[in-house]
Amino acid sequence: MLPLLVLLLLLVLVSLVYTVYYPPFWIIQYFQRRRPDVLWHVSTSEKVIALTIDDGSSVYTAEILEILKANDATATFFIIGSHVSNMKEEGDKILQELIRSGNELGNHAMYDEPAYKLPDDELVSQINQVDEIIRKAYEAVNGVSTTVDNDTAFPRYYRPGSGWFTTKMRNIVSCLDYKLVLGDVYPHDPQIPFAKVNAAHILRMARPGGIIICHDGRSWTLPMLRSVLPELKRRGYRVVNVTELLKYASS
Repeated sequence: MLPLLVLLLLLVLVSLVYTVYYPPFWIIQYFQRRRPDVLWHVSTSEKVIALTIDDGSSVYTAEILEILKANDATATFFIIGSHVSNMKEEGDKILQELIRSGNELGNHAMYDEPAYKLPDDELVSQINQVDEIIRKAYEAVNGVSTTVDNDTAFPRYYRPGSGWFTTKMRNIVSCLDYKLVLGDVYPHDPQIPFAKVNAAHILRMARPGGIIICHDGRSWTLPMLRSVLPELKRRGYRVVNVTELLKYASS
């Protein structure tokens, strides 16, 4: 009896891990309907998919940009404020170059930590600090002041550290005029440092309207992108940023 129980528990564990790593599309659709203020996926039949890259900027960001250019792709870079500050002037310059190249910046707070653990006032403070970094980058590129209600306003997307959110966090993000963005194609690349494994995962899970989540600051992201982007292009996909993907949303 005991070996059978152990086997059943093992099967349950394996099933849970498999579901987390390869979430069925119906689960993504359920979450999107249940929490429409959070973006997991865009409903469209067009072969377009968004690429999002977390944790920038880093010593790898400039090379990531060159890979994107070589494959006619753009992305939304969810930046961490302290990572940009640590690179000093070079950090500011690479943000501006990302924008000039058709990419966009998203808010990933000031530090690489689980956002759901932060006190409310600390969460607000961190989002606002990174908002200022993003605003200055867009103003440097556009040459004009950016505000929420004019044509030069920058995209206002927030992704919580660790990907977990709470109802209170959703309310805070909304009050700050941000949209909470997650995704539906995630190779767990911070934990899996193997480019071929991560590339295979993305290519298996890619679908129209998908949002890929991957990470800056890891050397294995570079060969992964060199593998994924040409193959997606060969399959007929356009790889774009979140704002561009939203234009294809079914009414």
